[in-house]
Amino acid sequence: MQAISMLRRVTLGALGALGGLLALQALAQSYPNRPVKIIVPFAAGGGPDIETRRLGPKLAEALGGAVVVENRVGAAGILAAELVTQAPADGYTLLAGSISQVVQKVLRPEAKFDPVVTFVPITKTSTTSTVLIVPADSPIKSAKELEALIRSKPGELNYGSGGIGTSAHIAGATFVGVLKLNAVHVPYRGSVELVPALLSNQIQYAFPIAGTSVPFVKAGKVRALAVTGAKRMSSLPDVPTLKELYGDDLFVQESWGGLWAPANTPGPVIQQIFIATRKALTDPELRAHYLAAGTEPELSESPEAFTRFMVAESQKWARLIQMAGVKAD
Repeated sequence: MQAISMLRRVTLGALGALGGLLALQALAQSYPNRPVKIIVPFAAGGGPDIETRRLGPKLAEALGGAVVVENRVGAAGILAAELVTQAPADGYTLLAGSISQVVQKVLRPEAKFDPVVTFVPITKTSTTSTVLIVPADSPIKSAKELEALIRSKPGELNYGSGGIGTSAHIAGATFVGVLKLNAVHVPYRGSVELVPALLSNQIQYAFPIAGTSVPFVKAGKVRALAVTGAKRMSSLPDVPTLKELYGDDLFVQESWGGLWAPANTPGPVIQQIFIATRKALTDPELRAHYLAAGTEPELSESPEAFTRFMVAESQKWARLIQMAGVKAD
């Protein structure tokens, strides 16, 4: 009798597991049956927003459904991240995550999200440098000249960023920290405010990501002095890297973007989004748009590889933040 009871429990458990597997397969087969929303944590018109809006139609085509892009600006990306963690884990709400959320979690451990715990990282989508820029009519023609000017006017020059802990802030703080300069950080609500602030002389230089800065460089509104990548950018081949100029590896800082889903989103759905994103990023037109803006389209080998990458990035940027003396406001 006891053996029969045990057999019944085992059979019911197996049937339950099989039922769960079939349910997951059915979900993946029906996905998506309504629009997929991608939340962008940055202001409309900035590099990450433009990239996501260009990716959206190609991703929709690959998924066989609609994709909607929505901006949720606030707290340097924390607001959007916390919003997405509260969404149903069904693949219909994604975050256009980036290095900014990794940095914010380092700066603010109390934030109600964790890039690799409350999210499922799906794939990296792009990599880019930040670009050191000044107004086009500035007498400063090189990073060395900017360094000399800051030394001659300690505490008088301002540099801007899209918020505490953003890539532009870390790059600016690294420039000041490594070279032992005295300049004032001015945080704005988003990177789209940096060029207007430069042109109105509220700030004298900034390090926005390439997707935000390169269009203004090409339009002749700002001048690029250096980039923070490991190598020169194909869209700005005459602009040196800070590593070239100063020889310090701490100046090599590259920003990246990717797609994240809420934790517990079913694996088959994650895989479907990953495959669709891979297909979208092979589109020649989309890749050309990314490259023209100074952004390299880049796909992770797998969601698991993207997770490992993000863990390593968290450790790296924690060291950079400590070195640069960046603190949450």
